[in-house]
Amino acid sequence: MPESPTPKVELNGSAATAADLRHLVQTNYGHFSAMRVQDGGVRGLDLHLARIAASTLELFGAPIDAEHVRSCLRHAIAGNGATLSVRINIFSRALNRDNLTAAVEPDILITAMPAATPDPAPVRVKSFRYTRTLAHVKHVGTFPLFHYRRLAQLAGFDDAVFVDENDCVEEGSIWNIGFFDGDGIVWPDAPQLTGVSMQLLQAGLARRGIASSMRTVGLDSIDRFRSAFFTNSGTAVRMISRIDDAEFEVDTTLEATLLECHDSNTLQTV
Repeated sequence: MPESPTPKVELNGSAATAADLRHLVQTNYGHFSAMRVQDGGVRGLDLHLARIAASTLELFGAPIDAEHVRSCLRHAIAGNGATLSVRINIFSRALNRDNLTAAVEPDILITAMPAATPDPAPVRVKSFRYTRTLAHVKHVGTFPLFHYRRLAQLAGFDDAVFVDENDCVEEGSIWNIGFFDGDGIVWPDAPQLTGVSMQLLQAGLARRGIASSMRTVGLDSIDRFRSAFFTNSGTAVRMISRIDDAEFEVDTTLEATLLECHDSNTLQTV
């Protein structure tokens, strides 16, 4: 079996050391944004930077310079012409766990490695009642996400989708979910991360004149939709063939249209 590539890891624009990372491991408080870098550019880079700025202010009480983040990202990918999977983690070595009200200076940790080829196979997902804390923030509290994914796989599914106490669909483990009703795309109107890939799809759909709306999606009514799919930074579009006992058409024409809508967003140079 071939070894996985070793990621490049930089802290604030310089090579990271084990000592630099100790606080991140011990405290596990922060947020991140994941993206795909292609030809030195990122689709929705402005959206990533805006989300990083908002989440940093909310979690650390201090602003972060978007241009500095961009400069650190540029340094981390310099000289690498491959398509990369990049994660920007924001944490703070100055954080005092005994006094979390004090504003602290954020640190920027960037990992970059060759991007994996997305799996084209449709997925089967199982629903679980769970709502992420601070669902609008892409924070590092990911234990429940993988725990429920594991439970789904033990039950014979591929992944997990979350529903609220009223069994209304929210989001997947690490992705947003969309449905096709035969006329347009429906996104759940529920607590969730407003993912960058989701926003890129919405923008591309609008340019194509394809209806896209947010509505409450009850688990007991998902069988009225023709197709379902998920989207995240690593996989722009992946079809969902089943949620619990409800089966969906794997519409390759729809899949191609969604991919075109996503890719119609231009790459923004880092």
